[in-house]
Parts: sequence; structure tokens; C-alpha cells
Amino acid sequence: MSEEEKIIAGVLFCPADPDLKAIKRRTHNLNLDYNKTYEDETELRDRLIREIVGEIGEGSFLQGPVWFHYGKHTTIGKRLFANFNFTVQDDAPVTIGDDCNFGPNVTIVTPLHPMLAGERNAMRTPKGEIRRLCYARPVHIGSGCWFGAGVTVCPGVTIGDGCVIGAGSVVTRDIPAGCFAAGVPCRVIRQLGEADSMVNHPEILAGNRVIGREDENR
Repeated sequence: MSEEEKIIAGVLFCPADPDLKAIKRRTHNLNLDYNKTYEDETELRDRLIREIVGEIGEGSFLQGPVWFHYGKHTTIGKRLFANFNFTVQDDAPVTIGDDCNFGPNVTIVTPLHPMLAGERNAMRTPKGEIRRLCYARPVHIGSGCWFGAGVTVCPGVTIGDGCVIGAGSVVTRDIPAGCFAAGVPCRVIRQLGEADSMVNHPEILAGNRVIGREDENR
């Protein structure tokens, strides 16, 4: 089993493996290329982000700078908006659905390290070699999610469709679909519903209308 296959299998792997280092070096260099571009260089940006990530849907916009670790392990849906300093440490797979909006400094991490210092510093491989090893857990983010500034999503977390995650939250556990969640650690505050509709705030709507609910906007 290759070191990359070990990542996907969720077992200990060696991040210093030459093949893994080559993937990361390529992606890190592409990050820098992307971050040097101007916003109006749309074709160049589109080409570079498609070289960085495994898959990305139409209409997605990443403000930059961006920081992907492997890149190829990340799948992004359609119409993502990611603000400044979007960071994805995608040792394990990261999946992001359609129509997500991320504020500045959102970070998604997948790797984990042994809790005991001695094991974290070195372990013996099946071949008898002494290596620093870690493991990783995938992250899944549903469609229609909005993350406030500075959200951190920890390894192994699944966030359901339509969630709002408050600014500065550290998400350590799964969040069910359709919830507002916030805090450190992040916890569900309440289920989102009709009371959250902008039709209830005409002073903010200022003449705009919620699509499909024109009668209620009057």
C-alpha cells in the first residue's frame, strides 16, 4: 500500500514520503502562482485552480490568497465563494457542496497526530524504519452553507446542507443540516426556519424581494 493509499484508508502514513512531498511541493508552487494573479486574470485563475484541486464546479470564485496542501484531494461544487486566506489542509479528502459562501480566514484541516509526544516524534514502521507518522480523516461540507470569518473545521467533521457557522467557530463535531451553529467548540444554537427569512425584516430588505415569495414582500 502506498503512503497516499494509507491516507485514504485512514491509517498512519509518513508525510515525508518522497511521492507525497512531490505532490505537496507542486501544489504549494501552484498556490503561489494563483496568489500572484490579478482578479481580472480570470482565465489564468480558472486554469490554475483546476490544476490545484481535484474538481471544481462552474461559477466558483476564490478571492485569494489560497492555501491548499495536496489540492488533488479537494472536490468543490458549483458557485463557491471563498474570501481571503482560504486554507485547506487536505491530506484526507475534502468535499464541498454547491452554493457555499466562506468568509475570510476559513480553514479546513484533515490531518491528526498521535496524542503522546513520544509517539508523535517517532514510530517504527512495519519495515522497521523510524519515522514521524500521522493519519487523517475526511471532511464533508454540504451545499448552501455559509461560514463566517475565521471558522476552523477539524478532521472527520461532516456539516449538513444549509448550515450557518458563526464567525470564529471551531467545528469539532458533525453539524446536522439546516442549523445555525457557533462557538468554541462549535455547537448547534438552533434550527433555521421561517423566522429567519428576510421577509420578516422589511427595514433591511429596502424594497428588494425574496424570490418566490413576492406576495409576502408587500
